[in-house]
Order: sequence, then C-alpha cells, then structure tokens
Amino acid sequence: MVAEKRNPRAEALQLLGLARRAGTVVLGIQRTRDSLRSGRAVLVVVAEDASGAQLNKIEGLRKVRDVPRVSVGDRTALGAALGGPPLSAAAVTDGRLARQILLRLTDGGPGES
Repeated sequence: MVAEKRNPRAEALQLLGLARRAGTVVLGIQRTRDSLRSGRAVLVVVAEDASGAQLNKIEGLRKVRDVPRVSVGDRTALGAALGGPPLSAAAVTDGRLARQILLRLTDGGPGES
C-alpha cells in the first residue's frame, strides 16, 4: 500500500472553496479592505503574483488589525479555487476555517507578518 503524499497548498485551496460556498470569504482587494476595516476579516489570503501596488492597499489595515496573511498559489489558482477569474486577494471571515487554512500553510504558525 502506497501512502499518499500530503499537499498542504491543495488542501488550503480546497478549504478556500469551502469557505466560498459557506459565504465566509470576500473576494478582491476592495472587499478585503472593507472586511479589514469592519473587523470581520480573520485571515487575508493573497496570490503570490499579486502586484505590490494592489497589496499595499490592504497591508496597512491588515497590520493594524493584526490579521495574519498567507500566500497561496498565483492569481489564477486563487481565483479558480474560489470559483472565478484570477484574483489578487481574499479575506476569510470564519475563524475556524481560517485556522484550518493556517494550519495547512504554516504548520500551525501565526502566518506571515
């Protein structure tokens, strides 16, 4: 019997899809900023190839609110996981799903600062 190799990134992308179906994720830079401002965002997920100019729009708020950030795939992969076109950023608003995503991508750590 061959053990399957675990793919944490694929698992995290699947969890993001689940979050989308549950209505606990917001898509795009502007909606991510809005969820950070309102205090609803508990995790920010960004694409590895997102432009710095776009990410700068959310970084200040994210740091002030002390919300962790993780990178997961490129814009195309992030958008596909969430059922849409290429996407630079999303925010997860459900704490339990956010923790599960963090566990897969950071080995239980607090995420990127």
